[in-house]
Amino acid sequence: MEISLLSFPSLKPPPSQTLSLKPTAPFLRSSRPTFPSSKPPSYPSIRAAISRTKKEETVETVKEQLENCYLLAAVEYKGFTVKQFQDLRRSLPDSSKLLVAKNTLVLKAIEGTPWEALKPCMKGMNAWLFVHTEEIPDALKPYRTFQKEKKVENDFTGAVFEGKFYGPDDFKQLESMPTRAEIYAKLLGSLQTPAIGLVGTLQAPARDVVMVLKAYVKKLEEESGGN
Repeated sequence: MEISLLSFPSLKPPPSQTLSLKPTAPFLRSSRPTFPSSKPPSYPSIRAAISRTKKEETVETVKEQLENCYLLAAVEYKGFTVKQFQDLRRSLPDSSKLLVAKNTLVLKAIEGTPWEALKPCMKGMNAWLFVHTEEIPDALKPYRTFQKEKKVENDFTGAVFEGKFYGPDDFKQLESMPTRAEIYAKLLGSLQTPAIGLVGTLQAPARDVVMVLKAYVKKLEEESGGN
């Protein structure tokens, strides 16, 4: 009796027929879903608004200081220490105000005014000296004293007085101006001399003539009051 062995075909598919689940086309590749951006819309920052407000306040402060101001001078600010600047401020009389402000803001405040002659100083870093008295030499003297005592090289970069610009080399004219008392004494003496003295008085600068007339009126008032 013959026994025959039965053979069955293999269930494993041939290599060429092996199924592959790896995507072969872009549209079959898995990707994460995308959602609209949740980033909030941009608005002007609070910091920018505060900065703009501070600039406007600085311009207004400069304008306020220009009221009843006789002289505006620029001082080189770069190189000052905080302590030096504080000491300088304390050394100034009440009739003077020292302010630190950007050139662009000061220029905006003086635009269209006689103080606009200060334009040549609009470069570098400046501190601004506002003088609210006619006694110009006395107002400038504290800074010169401060320079010597503290050995500070920072100097005036310019100034405007009666609508005229004075450069650094012109400050001697401002610092050597006679005081009000000296002008009164000199011009009152001229009025009491012969006609030639009066002619000399009338040929003096307008500021001096105005001051002597005021002094003369005051003297007449005192004499009439005494009688």
